[in-house]
Amino acid sequence: MSKKLLILSEVFHPENFVINDLAMHWAEEGCECEVLTRVPSYPAGMPLKGYRNRIYQKTHSFGLPVHRVGIVSGYQRNLVRKMLNYMNFCFLTTMVLLFRGRRYDRIFVYQTGPLTVALAAVIARMFYRQKVVIWTQDLWPDTVFAYGFRKTRLRKVLLNAFVKWIYKRCDVIIVSSQGFTDKIRRMVPGKEVIFVPNWPDINGRRIAIKGLPEGFNFTFAGNVGKVQNLKNVIAGFALFAERNHPDAWLNIIGDGSNLMPLRSFVEKEEIPNVNFTGYRPRNEMPSYFAASDVLVISLDDAPLFELTVPLKFYSYLTASRPIYSVVNGEVARMVDRYSLGISADPSDVASISRGFEELYYASQAELMNYSANAAELICNRFSKEKNIARITSILWPSLIVVKKAVLNRAV
Repeated sequence: MSKKLLILSEVFHPENFVINDLAMHWAEEGCECEVLTRVPSYPAGMPLKGYRNRIYQKTHSFGLPVHRVGIVSGYQRNLVRKMLNYMNFCFLTTMVLLFRGRRYDRIFVYQTGPLTVALAAVIARMFYRQKVVIWTQDLWPDTVFAYGFRKTRLRKVLLNAFVKWIYKRCDVIIVSSQGFTDKIRRMVPGKEVIFVPNWPDINGRRIAIKGLPEGFNFTFAGNVGKVQNLKNVIAGFALFAERNHPDAWLNIIGDGSNLMPLRSFVEKEEIPNVNFTGYRPRNEMPSYFAASDVLVISLDDAPLFELTVPLKFYSYLTASRPIYSVVNGEVARMVDRYSLGISADPSDVASISRGFEELYYASQAELMNYSANAAELICNRFSKEKNIARITSILWPSLIVVKKAVLNRAV
């Protein structure tokens, strides 16, 4: 029996993540691979239409076999259910790999959330000696504490030990943010850590939408949670709006655990021109971006988020619009370095207000320059094709060598 690659990921098609681009590319290249994931349930925490919540089922996507395990329904809005869902995924995927693991000679782990997603791969490696490559999108244990868990000495020791145990048993660690590199290398000295950035997970095609208010539109799009720091953003916008800017709007497109508290805050403080659209389908995003004058990205002022580059940053670049960064660290450095827009201190409401003011009064030439720089950056540094080829070369170096030889002969 020929050996294959297994993609291990909590999320997969029809959920919209960049792992779909990798899987589709490998399927088109004729690479032998399968997928182990859960019943599609993002973002609602419930099985998507057309899928039943079974302990195990086999489906197909992009011509690839997809093995799906069940979920604990309602995990998005309940912490206990969320923890149970993580444990459920670990247990069921480990059981599947203990039975099927010998079929694969390499496992690619796509980690978007808890590092526990890699547990099944590491256990399978102990039994079947596969090569394990992980592409980490989220830095543990920093994420645990950034999302509100109290940082006790015991919890820190236990989590650090778990993270080291996982990473030491991965053959290659790929990171999506340059800021993760040094921290992981200090944690597991001598381990190969490679930076490969994300690419936009939406296309640029526009479809008809209801539209945004007439005037100058600042737009935030994505998950509306506490760590997105939107209360400070709205408070900064309120200070700006007080200075007689009736045609300026702040649009918040998305859903999440903090949406209702933010709506209540806006109503209580009687803040004008804040437009909550609620959740909108992903295929509408290019049209909303195009209708916006400035795109807003914001996160709490926490050490983890100084190292993180959210996926929405790359999606914003595809829109060729100025970016308003209300984030410290890596995102702010990129916005400043490549002249994509301006930045503000996420913990300083007055600073946020000044940023709205500066962009509102920027000349058309300045705004167009920011937009042009974004378009250039997405074509060069964050090219989907280049970064897919980079990851493919890590997993299948012989495939790249063969393709180069074929191209050379053709020339």
